[in-house]
Order: sequence, then C-alpha cells, then structure tokens
Amino acid sequence: MEKSLNFRNRLASLADDEYRVFSMSGIPCDRPFLGVRIPEIRKLVSEVPSTDFTELLETTPIAIEEVIARGFLIARLPYIEMLKYFDSQISYLDNWCVVDTFCASLRKTIKKHKSEFLNTKVESLLQSQDEFAVRAGLVCLLDFYVDFDYLFLIFDRIESLKNRNEYYIKMAIAWLLAECFIKYPDETFGYLKQSNLEKWTFNKALSKICDSHRVPSEAKQQIKLLRKK
Repeated sequence: MEKSLNFRNRLASLADDEYRVFSMSGIPCDRPFLGVRIPEIRKLVSEVPSTDFTELLETTPIAIEEVIARGFLIARLPYIEMLKYFDSQISYLDNWCVVDTFCASLRKTIKKHKSEFLNTKVESLLQSQDEFAVRAGLVCLLDFYVDFDYLFLIFDRIESLKNRNEYYIKMAIAWLLAECFIKYPDETFGYLKQSNLEKWTFNKALSKICDSHRVPSEAKQQIKLLRKK
C-alpha cells in the first residue's frame, strides 16, 4: 500500500483550495474534492511507472481526483489489460466530469478495436439502469463513433433511450445529436424529423445544434422549425 499512499500524497500536494471550491460549484458529487486541475492529474499519472499500476488500480479511490487519476491510469494500459479494469472504473463513475474525462482518455486505446469495444462494452453501458453508466456509453459514441459507418446505429440507440428521464443522460443525448448534425447534417436532420424523443431532450438537442458556430445560419433556421411545442 506504500505506492498508493505515496501517489495519494503527491496528488493532494497539488491541491488548490480556490479551485476546489470552484470545482464543487460545477460538479454535483458526494465525493470529497481536493482541488487539482485535470492537466496536473494527467501529468502526475504520466509519471507513474508501470510497476506501480496494479497496486494503484486495486486501491479504492476516495476523492473525485483519485477517480479521474484511476481512469487515466487505465487508459495507459494496452487494450486487453484495459478491459480488465474497465467495469470497475464504471462502478466509480458518479458525476459527469469523471465520465467525460475517462471516456475521452480511451481514444488511443480503442482506436484499433472500435467494433469490438462497441459490442462488448458500449452496448452494455447503454442498457444499464445506472444514469452515469448510460452517459458513459453515450459519451463513448460521441468520442469514438460519430462517423457514417455508425451513424444510424447511434440514432437507433438514442431512440432506445427515449424513455430515460435522468438529466445527465438527456444532456448527453442532446450533445451527441448536435455533434452528429455538425458532421452529417442531412442524415441527422432526417432522423430528427421522425424522432420519438420526448420534448425536453429533443429541444435541448436543437438548442445545442443552434449554439454551434460550425452550423450555418440557414441550417439553424430549418432546425428551429422542428422545435416541439
């Protein structure tokens, strides 16, 4: 446990109380906050020797920054090794920040395994009863699968979640649809015209599309006409 304690102490030494207060105001979470910025966590994790990984990954994280650091450590592992710890990390995801940072960190790890990762991990996340597990599945779709080969699968999976009412699932759906529209406006517009999403999520997706500087003003005018009353 010496390595884990040393890592925990090093992480705590980077704490900034002002940043801790700021983080707590924007991240609803029951875990304690140290107040360590993401780039500093990432840098610290990059310095961890591979010989320390097993002990660190088998130590239960307490502070939110420890959960984030654990995710970054997992992302440093080769794909097969990463899968061994993936589910345990999902069990620690209890707010939008740890979800989004963990998913984004996996980009290089799954690059050559997208189809397998989708089938073995993402699909099960999307079927979870846990709000943040589902968000993780949606953020993975956003980060890794917004290309034409997966586009209609994304629309289908969004429809399958139309009755989920959790805030962070609905926000992730809206964010995902906005990214789909930016890259594939015609196909996404076609989906939106026949979507069965409930009003709040649907209109939030339209708002996010219209907020984007990457969407032409003419397209925004067409999008606004789809708004559900």
